Amino acid sequence: MRTALILTAAASCLALGACSTAVETVMGPQLAPIGYPSALVPTDQVIMASAAQQQADRAASANSLWRTGARTFFGDQRARSVGDILTVNIDIDDRAQTQNSTNRTRSNDMNAGVTNFFGLENALGQAFPGGFDPEKLIGMGGEVNASGSGSVNRAERVNLTIAAVVTGVMANGNLVIQGRQEVRTNREVRELTVAGIVRPEDVSSANTIAHTQIAEARISYGGRGDISRVQATPAAQSLVERFSPF
Repeated sequence: MRTALILTAAASCLALGACSTAVETVMGPQLAPIGYPSALVPTDQVIMASAAQQQADRAASANSLWRTGARTFFGDQRARSVGDILTVNIDIDDRAQTQNSTNRTRSNDMNAGVTNFFGLENALGQAFPGGFDPEKLIGMGGEVNASGSGSVNRAERVNLTIAAVVTGVMANGNLVIQGRQEVRTNREVRELTVAGIVRPEDVSSANTIAHTQIAEARISYGGRGDISRVQATPAAQSLVERFSPF
């Protein structure tokens, strides 16, 4: 009975997956529903929230309108609490070039002869008339050649801006941020996700931060749709290439 239930559930999942794929094929890729960023980005980060520290930061000094850490008289516009939004500027311009070349050659030659060996050299000469030379009884030679070359030339450029949400405050005051952005053009969806840990001091007065100032940064930029599906290697071919021993 249990096996039948498992098989039924598996068949239902396959049917739903096939239905979803068929719908996406006909209508194009659909955007994901809006939700809390921590549920959107598959990044599990352990944080320790400090409510007392947050309350102390919000409170103003006695008989003063100025808050601790504020950069403006009327209020600090920088993100600092859970739910606040800040802008992340992503400007990746990575280049790497490596070229290696190896060439190895080795050869050897060895000749050895026997002039006297219990008198048997004369008997061998009689057994092999004209084809036996005691001075060239043993001869060995070998040659090994190996050459190899390799090169890497990589260039990546990503220049994007995304708004992220503060999803947690650590015990030392650092902020955990997560954000996701989806853009659909015709039948192609471009998706950008970012997650990581930032220092409140690194957030500028315009409430922005560079991606180079994000610790444990997880940045993903990709797409799904007709173009991505055509460019991707078929699943069966990928399996063969991955597990083929040749």
